[in-house]
Amino acid sequence: MNVTRGFTGRPRVHNPGLPPGQYDAGDDWPVLSAEVTPDLSPADWTFRVDGLVEQSRTWDWDEAHELPSSAYEGDIHCVTSWSKFGVRFAGVSLDAFLAEARPLASATHAVAYAHTGYTTNLPLADLTGGRAWIVWEYDGEPLPAEHGGPARLLVPHLYFWKSAKWVAGLTLLDHDEPGFWEQNGYHARGNPWEEQRYAGD
Repeated sequence: MNVTRGFTGRPRVHNPGLPPGQYDAGDDWPVLSAEVTPDLSPADWTFRVDGLVEQSRTWDWDEAHELPSSAYEGDIHCVTSWSKFGVRFAGVSLDAFLAEARPLASATHAVAYAHTGYTTNLPLADLTGGRAWIVWEYDGEPLPAEHGGPARLLVPHLYFWKSAKWVAGLTLLDHDEPGFWEQNGYHARGNPWEEQRYAGD
């Protein structure tokens, strides 16, 4: 299992500093959702990559777990101003899924969508090169449903609304297409270090 540290480029000390406008949530992990938590079991979970790819592909729970395992240890930041330091997630790098679907050269962006219908948009560059995961464990335990279990997208270098809970798939596009919160005034990218909270920031 390969482990990727955070992407701030800062030394890993107890508290490496907060992005602008953030506070350290400590042991708390606030539950914030745009939708009601679904009753979704691992047996019912699937993940699909489609759109501008050579071959659309869908994985079920067992097939996803057959891919090389990967983990993230680092920090996460929510647009509502809390941050958590030293979190540990485990799952599979999104690169492993994309390698099987083979994105076309024209693909520049993606829309991640959840089993609930939630969507969020991301530049493809923010999802590749070891920067994003599909995760199903948190701190060595199954990811709780209220935090996106059985599996969620994890894009820790962006605000956490980009890490879609209950992720169902990724559609690759040749243009940016706003998701749920982006259509409601949030920033298209959401970089915490540049405080990209809302459109125009």
